[in-house]
Amino acid sequence: MKPILVIGSLNMDFVVQTDKLPLPGETVKGRDFRTIPGGKGANQAVAAARLGGRVRMAGRVGQDEFGRTLTEALSSAGVDAGQVRPTAGVATGVALILVEREGQNQITIAAGANDLLEAADLEPAFQDFGQGIVLLQLESPLQTVEAAARLARRQEATTILDPAPAAALPPTLLRNLDFLTPNETEALLLLGEPPGEIRLDDAPALGRRLLELGPDTVILKLGDKGAWVVNRRLSRHFPAYPVKAADTTAAGDTFNGALAACLAEGGTLPQAIDFANAAAALSVTRAGAQASIPSRRRVDRFLSEQRA
Repeated sequence: MKPILVIGSLNMDFVVQTDKLPLPGETVKGRDFRTIPGGKGANQAVAAARLGGRVRMAGRVGQDEFGRTLTEALSSAGVDAGQVRPTAGVATGVALILVEREGQNQITIAAGANDLLEAADLEPAFQDFGQGIVLLQLESPLQTVEAAARLARRQEATTILDPAPAAALPPTLLRNLDFLTPNETEALLLLGEPPGEIRLDDAPALGRRLLELGPDTVILKLGDKGAWVVNRRLSRHFPAYPVKAADTTAAGDTFNGALAACLAEGGTLPQAIDFANAAAALSVTRAGAQASIPSRRRVDRFLSEQRA
């Protein structure tokens, strides 16, 4: 099995359930407040480990209680957190998350220590790593993400970028990616298109346009419409598994962690997409970020039931 290295963010999530998401200037009544370990990087690390991967994570937290809790959560999930650095003089990152009853959410992030992750932090994380799989997101400084992609390409590792939060990206980064995995908002922003929903009929053309930006493969994550995969040999839709959504907060992170775990085991791309779709579907049936990520056993059982 290939090793998996996750470079990215760790946040403590402050989650409040609400009947409806507030409009600008509106106050709504919430319920069921919880603090839950999160951050896109940490979520993907936990997902990859929980789903069978051999995972190491590099990131930064503050020297505070949240930082200790987040690091312990990684270790409890089986992630090597030795490259998560406690950093003096700055708070651990936090995310404020509102979840409405249909499962949709609004998220605001205060990056804190995540903004101090530097290219110099990466060399130790890549030691003895070899040709593994590197998971990246955009909750860390862009120059650090670019440096990680360069290091991964130099070591002939497989690089997967989740371009979230949505942002324009330089060609130098996009050309160093094996997989780009945007959701609808992120894909349209990268293409300079107005925000909106991507119809399945439009997905192949949009995927090809994203492919022209530089990555080897584009995986469009389309929520309950599934995923559309485009590369120079393949253009194919992978339908989502229908479930009742309770909270979509970590669905994309679960997808990417599952994708990496399956590829690390030697799975084909179609096998990895199907596995990732199943894991993401199960994740939205439970509340919270890392708390919602299913185990490998649960995903395997779900797939067996779907194929029966």
